[in-house]
Amino acid sequence: MATNDENRSLPTGPQPLLEPDRTYELDRKHVFHSWSAQARITPMTLVSASGSHVWDGEGNRYLDFSSQLVYTNIGHQHPRVVQAIQEQAARLCTIAPQHANDARSEAARMVSEVTPGDLDKIFFTNGGADAVEHAVRMARLHTGRYKVLTRYRSYHGGTDTAVNLTGDPRRWPNDYGNSGVVHFFGPFLYRSRFHAATEQEECARALEHLEETIRMEGPDTIAAILLESIPGTAGIMVPPPGYLTGVRELCDRYGIVFIADEVMAGFGRSGRWFAIEHDDVVPDLLTFAKGVTSGYVPLGGVAINSQIAATFDERVYPGGLTYSGHPLATAAAVATLQVMHDEDVVTRAALLGAEIIGPRLHEISQSHPSVGEVRGTGAFWAVELVKDRQTREPLAPYGGTSEAMNAVVAECRANGLLLFVNYNRIHVVPPCTMSPSEAAEGLSVLDAALSVADEAAGSST
Repeated sequence: MATNDENRSLPTGPQPLLEPDRTYELDRKHVFHSWSAQARITPMTLVSASGSHVWDGEGNRYLDFSSQLVYTNIGHQHPRVVQAIQEQAARLCTIAPQHANDARSEAARMVSEVTPGDLDKIFFTNGGADAVEHAVRMARLHTGRYKVLTRYRSYHGGTDTAVNLTGDPRRWPNDYGNSGVVHFFGPFLYRSRFHAATEQEECARALEHLEETIRMEGPDTIAAILLESIPGTAGIMVPPPGYLTGVRELCDRYGIVFIADEVMAGFGRSGRWFAIEHDDVVPDLLTFAKGVTSGYVPLGGVAINSQIAATFDERVYPGGLTYSGHPLATAAAVATLQVMHDEDVVTRAALLGAEIIGPRLHEISQSHPSVGEVRGTGAFWAVELVKDRQTREPLAPYGGTSEAMNAVVAECRANGLLLFVNYNRIHVVPPCTMSPSEAAEGLSVLDAALSVADEAAGSST
């Protein structure tokens, strides 16, 4: 993919501000990267993008199976969204959040139209982490309680409250046990904590475990249960049918606010507008970001039901952001949502998963002993790599990486495929608008690269 002249040609458009070598030099000298040991990284220099592809500083083209950080749901540089941002910048770059603004008002209306139930009030934030922060604050103020329950194997953001809510190793260096967060095990049949043999058993036992946790913690102390409707970075573990319905019932029984974190899974990624719709559940609060603008301009938010919104009719909500509902961001959201409607992006994502990605990944799993499981929906899939299918020992440790995983990633990159990888998993998360032929091309590259993982799996037996 990345070796012939056609693939090396950059898309037309504005030229980069700096030469690629200078970009890299300044990055290494001045940029402090997130989640990284600074001396150990060699960041890729990307200079251009279009549709499902990105180009590096040497002119190599890559098929983007990562959607960057799983957010370019409508692909890169969609002309209608780029134009909307340009027009908004020419008309009104910024306005403070206390004033009404046409882009913000229209974005709020359009988001409320696609959220389930009566989630009709929208509080805009700058991204997903602060959306989670504010949803938790709203739940605590609404209930007068403090504790929040979240699952292990989850990610909710990098700010103080959000990272303590997170249930993966990124929380550990930041967790001092005083945030009011209680973690529990969610359903994950492949690595079940409940000794379940079927999805039905896993669902029932996970719900029993959650209710027991509620009882042991004291129902009257718990403000909210916060769940990624489908956990994303932690493993794309699609919950068994009925699980989210069961969580909704527990929240109703004990007067607990149900917060659905849709930051990664929302806006078409799972083949529905929001992943919680797979179980026909309406949460009390719903957090979003990423896909609402396809990542073109940072934007997040909380969709609020009528009961919680009414709590703050006469009572001041003690929170806000300087750039809440920023015009450039909300104009991008309006254009993105209009593109999603006009181009039927949600249906396209569902078909991409059902007809291309899912069947091909299952074929791949049959021919590679390093593949322990594939799982997902829509344009949201994970390939779990193992050293041994019987013991299910992961190809990289929880919270770490391995030479074998790095080799698979390098092989894919050498053949023009950009991946999203976390621990022992490869996440297949392309733009929801990726064509069937592009998806098939990328999956073929992945298929060939997994021979590297098979060698590691074979050497462990």
